Amino acid sequence: MARPTRLGHAPHPPTRRPLAPPRLSTLGRVAGRAFHVEDNVDGVERYVAAVRRRADDFADAWGDIAPVRFAVAAWRIATALSPPYVRWHRRVLSAAMVRSDWDGSLTCEVSLASGWPAELTWSRQWWRDQGWQSWPQLFGQFVGPSEQDITRRPHLRATLFVQAPVRLDDLPPAPAGPDAELEVTARHAVTVLVRELNELLGPMIEQLDADTPAET
Repeated sequence: MARPTRLGHAPHPPTRRPLAPPRLSTLGRVAGRAFHVEDNVDGVERYVAAVRRRADDFADAWGDIAPVRFAVAAWRIATALSPPYVRWHRRVLSAAMVRSDWDGSLTCEVSLASGWPAELTWSRQWWRDQGWQSWPQLFGQFVGPSEQDITRRPHLRATLFVQAPVRLDDLPPAPAGPDAELEVTARHAVTVLVRELNELLGPMIEQLDADTPAET
């Protein structure tokens, strides 16, 4: 990996390519809290304003007996804000909610930065003195290698892609229309989704951070 160069010593310093807007928080390092809502005054006001502004995103959900379409739209708005309303652990590269085309249920699709699989770590014979590199990190964030890095050493960045069902039990029903309850209901839906993702992925992310083999 290229060494950092002081200003003025390189006309074109290498730049790294972050894969997603930074969403790291201290809560992301707590066991089971891979995701959390930015529920301070500023975060809530920005999300409420975005929900009002993008009320048309919920058009297909009004009066729907199932809460799925509404939850998907609420999550999409929450994760599109900058700064984000939903923050997540540094290993989370992306997190989306999806309505299943199979049965209309709610699923999630989450990409996680991971270490190399065990098949590649028990021996380095496959390296062949190539100096393979894993995920570069910049200020604690997993980032893509710079163009200069790629010209110097090969990189192998392992990613886990999670697709899983999300429980609907505690999701609020969709409002009948864009009334005064829209913002409150959207916040409720996002809070429930954050909890479900923490329950589903928190232990996995904790294990990845521990970087130790799981007990059999």
